[in-house]
Amino acid sequence: MPACTMSLAKTASFAGRSLRSTSAARPAAARRTVVVAAADRELWFPGNKEVVPDYLDGSLVGDHGFDPLGLGSSPEQLSWNVHAEIFHGRLAMTGVAGILLTSLLHKGGADVPEWFEAGRVYLDRNPNVNFGALLFSTIVMSGFVEFKRLNDIRNPGSQGSGILPEDFKGVGGPQGRTVGGPYVGGRYFDPMGLCRGSPEQTLKYKWNEIRNGRLAMMAFLGFAAQYAATGKGPIDNLVDHVADPFHTTFVHNGVSVPFIQ
Repeated sequence: MPACTMSLAKTASFAGRSLRSTSAARPAAARRTVVVAAADRELWFPGNKEVVPDYLDGSLVGDHGFDPLGLGSSPEQLSWNVHAEIFHGRLAMTGVAGILLTSLLHKGGADVPEWFEAGRVYLDRNPNVNFGALLFSTIVMSGFVEFKRLNDIRNPGSQGSGILPEDFKGVGGPQGRTVGGPYVGGRYFDPMGLCRGSPEQTLKYKWNEIRNGRLAMMAFLGFAAQYAATGKGPIDNLVDHVADPFHTTFVHNGVSVPFIQ
């Protein structure tokens, strides 16, 4: 999951309103990349451009023109939605990787609980831990981070100055915050220097991230649905399906399917 940056636009461009004002400062190659992406992008409804709202013009990473409910019609809300999708996509990628790893270890006989048992097992093994205190501290710390993130969206770069070490100000490190928003970069968030290559390569990494993030969010939803239906983790469900692929499916796992008993 690349956490790299690229000088495509300022943070406000994620709200779909400042691409023109920043185009002069963008390299010519980067400008051509954005124009081509907007013209040749794949739409969620192929061949029907009438369903694509005007504010989804192809300038955003991951933009396939899909917003049937008009959730991004407001520039401010569109900016928030862009940040939220990338943030939750990263969480989902991390979570799905953890679920698969622990499920594999559990299947292999390791003393590791399945993902849906982890909280209960931890509390059982640590009876001195107060659940209420744990929940409260989690809410407080998460709330603090979310508050900082919200303010950084509203005022990019404002949450590092005077609070964090020099390399975290901005939070882009020596080269500064080159894009803002969810792409921070710097020596700590891009230690391999992936964002220092060509703008086209960096744009490719961004597309890879948003695609894999969306896939991971759907995968997590599937894991949760599997557990609700079977009470098992993804690896156990996969093994069961491979052992009997014609009788171990979503139709036979206890889920109510219309017209099928």
